[in-house]
Amino acid sequence: MISAAVIEALKEIVPAERILFQEPMKLHTTFRIGGPADYLIYLENEDQLCRIQKYLRLVDVPYTVIGNGSNLLVSDDGYRGIVLVIGKYMSEITVKDCYLEAEAGALMSQVAKTAKEHGLTGLEFAAGIPGTVGGGAVMNAGAYGGEMSQVVSTVTVVNRNGEIMELDNGTMEFGYRTSVIQNQPFVVTKVTFRLEQGDPEQIAEKMADLAKRRREKQPLEYPSAGSTFKRPTGHFAGQLIMESGLRGYSVGGAKVSEKHCGFIINTGNATAEDVKDVIWEVQRRVKERFQVDLEPEIKFL
Repeated sequence: MISAAVIEALKEIVPAERILFQEPMKLHTTFRIGGPADYLIYLENEDQLCRIQKYLRLVDVPYTVIGNGSNLLVSDDGYRGIVLVIGKYMSEITVKDCYLEAEAGALMSQVAKTAKEHGLTGLEFAAGIPGTVGGGAVMNAGAYGGEMSQVVSTVTVVNRNGEIMELDNGTMEFGYRTSVIQNQPFVVTKVTFRLEQGDPEQIAEKMADLAKRRREKQPLEYPSAGSTFKRPTGHFAGQLIMESGLRGYSVGGAKVSEKHCGFIINTGNATAEDVKDVIWEVQRRVKERFQVDLEPEIKFL
C-alpha cells in the first residue's frame, strides 16, 4: 500500500488532477487489457520526471513508465505501484534544418507526419507504428526495412537519480528490437532524429503505400500489442505459427489472428491470462514442430 504521505509529496511535484487512484490499465494499453494500477500519474515535463523518479527511489516505492501502452500486456490483477505516463503531455515536436526533435510522448505516427510536412525523408516506416518515440527508441522499433537506429542522432534520458543524460547513436547499442536502455534504469524524455531532404510527394506516396500494406495484412480492426513475437533468426514468426496449424487458435477472448498469425488479438473480452495461454501454446507448438524458440516482443507488467 502506498502511504498518504507519499501521495501528498507527489502532489507537490504534479497537479493533483494528474494523479489517478485505482486506474484501470485497460484504458492505457492498445490491447485494452489490464487491471487497476494503485496510482497512475500523467507527467507534463522532464523536470517532473526527474523529481518524481528521484523521490520514488528514496522512498522505495515501485513504479514503471509507459508511453502509449502499445507493446504491453498488463496483468488482470493490475500493477501494485505507480504508473508514470509520458505519452500524453510530453509530446512536443520541433524541426530545424534536417533535425527533428521529439519529446518521448510524441506518437511515432505524428513524428512521421511532421517529417513529411517538412519534406524530410527517413521516417516513413514509422507512420503506422502505434507507439511513442520514447518506446520506439528503447526497443529500436522498425517496420518495412526501416528502424530507429537508422535515423536517431541522440536520445535524452533521465537516470534513476533524476539526472539528465544524452546518449548518441553509438552509445544506444541498437540491435534487433533492443537498445542499451533495456538493461539500464533510464527513462527516455527526448529523441533527436537526423533526416534527409526529400520530395514531399514521394514521401507521401511511400507512407500511403505502407499504410495500404498494413491495412491489407494486419488485423488493425482489433485491439492488440502489435507483433507478438520477435522475428527468429532465419524465419518469420507468423509463418511458423501458421504452419503449426494455429491460425485462429483461441483461448477465451484472445486469438491468433487469421489475417496475420504473428498477431494475437483481443476479440472483445480477452484477459491477460487468455493472452498468456495463447502465447504459451504457440511457443510450445512451434518448438515441437520446428525446434524454434519464439521470444515475445511484448512486455509483461
